[in-house]
Amino acid sequence: MNRLWRSRKVLWLAVLLAFAMIVTACGDSDEGGDETTAAPTTEAPEETTTAAPTTEAPVEETTTTTEPEVGKQYGGEVVVADDQEPPTLNSFVPGGDNFIVSIVGQSYWAGVQEIDGFTLELIPELVTELPTVGNGGVTVNDDGTMTVNYQIRDEAIWSDGTPISGDDFQFTLDTILDPDLPVDKTTYEDIVSTDVGAKTFSYTLAQPTALYELIFGQIIPKHDVEGSDFTTDWNETMWSSAGPFVLDTWQKGEFIRVVRNENYWKVDAETGQQLPFLDSVVFRFIPETESIITAFRGREVDVIQPPPATETIEALQALEPEGAIVEVLSGPVWEHLNFQFGPKRFDRNENSANENLNYRKGVAHTINKDLIVDEILAGQVEPLNSFLEPVTPTISTGAWSQYDYNPTKAMEYFELAKGELGVDELFTVFSTTSNNDARVKLSELFVNMFEEVGVTYENQLEDSQLFFGETLDNGIWDLGEWAWVGSPGFSGAISLYDLFDPESPPPDGGNYYRWGTPDSVAIDDATARFAEIRDELNTSVDPDVLIPLMQEGEQILADQVVIFPLYARLVTAAVWGDEVGGFKHNPTQASHTWNLEEWYRVDL
Repeated sequence: MNRLWRSRKVLWLAVLLAFAMIVTACGDSDEGGDETTAAPTTEAPEETTTAAPTTEAPVEETTTTTEPEVGKQYGGEVVVADDQEPPTLNSFVPGGDNFIVSIVGQSYWAGVQEIDGFTLELIPELVTELPTVGNGGVTVNDDGTMTVNYQIRDEAIWSDGTPISGDDFQFTLDTILDPDLPVDKTTYEDIVSTDVGAKTFSYTLAQPTALYELIFGQIIPKHDVEGSDFTTDWNETMWSSAGPFVLDTWQKGEFIRVVRNENYWKVDAETGQQLPFLDSVVFRFIPETESIITAFRGREVDVIQPPPATETIEALQALEPEGAIVEVLSGPVWEHLNFQFGPKRFDRNENSANENLNYRKGVAHTINKDLIVDEILAGQVEPLNSFLEPVTPTISTGAWSQYDYNPTKAMEYFELAKGELGVDELFTVFSTTSNNDARVKLSELFVNMFEEVGVTYENQLEDSQLFFGETLDNGIWDLGEWAWVGSPGFSGAISLYDLFDPESPPPDGGNYYRWGTPDSVAIDDATARFAEIRDELNTSVDPDVLIPLMQEGEQILADQVVIFPLYARLVTAAVWGDEVGGFKHNPTQASHTWNLEEWYRVDL
């Protein structure tokens, strides 16, 4: 089973509290991987699974007494299946970063922003608009600080009828900054002052940063939580809801049931009806993927987001004639080929030629990405020509499209490389994780590709604990492959550039490639300019400044063939379309439950 989806740390909450990128270790299936921090050490232990629970969540035939004469029907219940159960309901405490906590939490959380499942862009939730330099919500002050202003929606209230106010924002900040609480304080700790109003909140950061986009993603009600033990009182119950539902029942080992928030403040954009439409939603926990698919096939559950193995996708697509809707999308996890520029590469390949640009260009033209996608992902997605595509596609220029699969051109570059290096033969050693089926398949596909262009090629795959530990930390590879996970918004895109910062090698930075670092064979005008771009990106919030810089930076990485994007992993969801309307899968960290308030039963 796919371990990316079995352990599934909630990346959305991680970027709300920290940086937007994590390195993805390997799992044991086609698309799998455990997530670790940007400086990974060891892989998480394999989790055990048990048989699916025998007690099903109750499906009540309750409907509201008032039904609209026109529009979408009110009432009914939807059952969502997942392979994990939350360890806690409190996202701010240990265990709260599990993805399932967010999947359930979408029913009762709210914050400044959310990710739109249609545009994949940040959109306002509790505030009237997302603050920017252009709309006056963000101001860079003369003293070098930056002030951010929120206008809270007048209609936004908690489920007990209390208005959501600036005091709630301040209380959220105070809670996060409490030194006795185990909460990630990144970015929040840079706030130097605040201003609180009934329906306003502003704060000033010590310096400009685009990371402001992703903080205050979840707000805590002061009137409900103040005076409680924050780390122990909210693990099995939840404070007043700001979302469409409120917690009703948690039957451990079986299901969580949420019911309509009668004081929810949103209305349907199409009909003007008060949201939500459903009476309740049940999150049913079924540990095994096969059991989830069986339950869906039998219509015991209505919505699933299973691990995106191609066999699972094909099994679900076979149900489409019966009314199932299956959405297969490119997700935020993107796989890439890369070169090591530090001295330890010679421990892997004593004949490493990574210092030579023509050699790297030759490798780029050797790789048949279409074949890779066909063989590994059954052709479900298009190959990547940009690392910005999974994060901010509107900014991407497809910088790597210059490298088509072209063995003839590859051999021309390799001949140039041989002349420049003074060698008669080129050697490539490829390393990645051995316990990931997709990466093993990738290594097998490379054998024929490199043979075709006359490069001596060898696979040296390793267990993920070793690869994402000693190998990655010390740069002991020649040609490597792994995945990163991105987030939307300028902040998510900018964090990509931090990964290649020539001034940030491990252990303090994330430039595991050692491109342009002091011990690198690649120190030139390109690395110097990229370092300047990275610094400028982290001190500006003006899109007119950020976008050209990001495009220039990506072009440098492509022209220098520092990395070679391959494909974005699949994200899959299925719903019985003849039973549930309003569903739209969201391939980002916001997940498939991002718009629960808009779901409705079409079979009432």
